[in-house]
Amino acid sequence: MKNKKLKLNFELVPDSCWYSNLRSILPEGQWNALRKKAYARAEGKCMICGAMPHRLEAHEQWEYDEKNAVQRLKNIIAVCPACHAVIHIGRTQLKGDIRAAEEHFMKVNGCSYSEYRAALGEANAAHIRRNKVPEWKLDISKLIELI
Repeated sequence: MKNKKLKLNFELVPDSCWYSNLRSILPEGQWNALRKKAYARAEGKCMICGAMPHRLEAHEQWEYDEKNAVQRLKNIIAVCPACHAVIHIGRTQLKGDIRAAEEHFMKVNGCSYSEYRAALGEANAAHIRRNKVPEWKLDISKLIELI
């Protein structure tokens, strides 16, 4: 799967970064403004699969600089609940909704179940590697562009 460009990916957050998201660190009014801007940019469509769901959800995209232990905000996008369930596959597994997420991943990416499993394996390997970083520094400088 490393050579295949996927539209929809798993984004497994290192365990030490759980619950350190913008919604929890920003005042509610600022978070609401940011998510509403993402919804406006999306024009009612999921920014990953293009579906027009009943409601959109805001998703924070992060990148991880493992060498320097930096968790950096890349973007805030509007996604449909089905794409969000795939992105946060670990949470989805805990809730017991895995089958629908598997099917959505394969549909959006035009791939087989074995390709789904390979991509999940790669995501899990990155998650294990990132969990070896004892403490991540948070870089939210991207907010300047998003506000």
